[in-house]
Amino acid sequence: MAADLSWVGFALAALFAAFTGFNDAGALVGVGLRVGGLRPVTAVTMLCVAVATAPILVGTAVAATLGGRLVALDEGRATVAMIAGVGAAVLVTGTLAARGLPTSLTLALIGGIAGAGVGVRAPVDWATVAFVLLAAAVAPVVGALAALLLTRVVGALPAPEGAGRRLRRLHAGALGATCLAYGANDGQKMLAVYAAVHGATPAAAARSPLAVLVITGCFLLGGLLGLPRLAAALAGGLTAGRPDAVVVSELSGAGVVLGTAVLGAPVSMTQSLSGAMVGTGLSRRSRKVRWRGVIRLGRAWLLTLPAAFVAAALGSLLLVPGP
Repeated sequence: MAADLSWVGFALAALFAAFTGFNDAGALVGVGLRVGGLRPVTAVTMLCVAVATAPILVGTAVAATLGGRLVALDEGRATVAMIAGVGAAVLVTGTLAARGLPTSLTLALIGGIAGAGVGVRAPVDWATVAFVLLAAAVAPVVGALAALLLTRVVGALPAPEGAGRRLRRLHAGALGATCLAYGANDGQKMLAVYAAVHGATPAAAARSPLAVLVITGCFLLGGLLGLPRLAAALAGGLTAGRPDAVVVSELSGAGVVLGTAVLGAPVSMTQSLSGAMVGTGLSRRSRKVRWRGVIRLGRAWLLTLPAAFVAAALGSLLLVPGP
């Protein structure tokens, strides 16, 4: 039975990395499609490099939160809980994505892990769960305020000659910062799942060649498969974006996600970028913000975590019946 679960755990980690790439990569790259100079495949590759290297360069605090601080899972229950938690996260996120909503897989995983912990009767650290949810709620607001301020600062500067070329260079740097922030925070959910089902610490998994190969390879495959469908979903849904607004959104969102990574708080990159895009829209009057899209996306975020929590709790009860 243990051998069977080890193979299930390995397959679960690989499939989750592929689904993460499918769900996340297109949305993140799609934000920058309005700025020339980088091909989408190049951007996805940059994201993969960050997923592989950021945990070593920045640390694995976020993966440790997801894999151990939310719920205290012993080795016997870790794989079962992760099967239920990841399954619920994928189910909820996939259902919302099918309705055209690029919602937060990170929020779904937080709800799934907490729900699975309840289902397998493991201790849930509700204080940590509350802290993580507070960070997730604040991140889009901070992203919006940062983007609003940065847009006004940039707008007050004189436009130099060769501004288009400078904008493309800034975009490359901003995308690099976005990729690093993703690898340091949001992308570590894949590392947390791999480490939990293999009985390893996130730090050890981040230095394992097999773990890096599985996570980045499956993430790249999923990202390339999901790019055509998801690339424009986030980029055009909230504001009528301009190239300079895209760069400001990327820089603001990356700053917020890197800051929360230091605290070990899992925060969705798409949530932070969405907030930043609303901030750039507000800088050009509120009618530039597509509020119907903002409300629709906000509803999806509010549904994501409780739906994943309930699905994971029920799933784990089915997997581990009885006291």
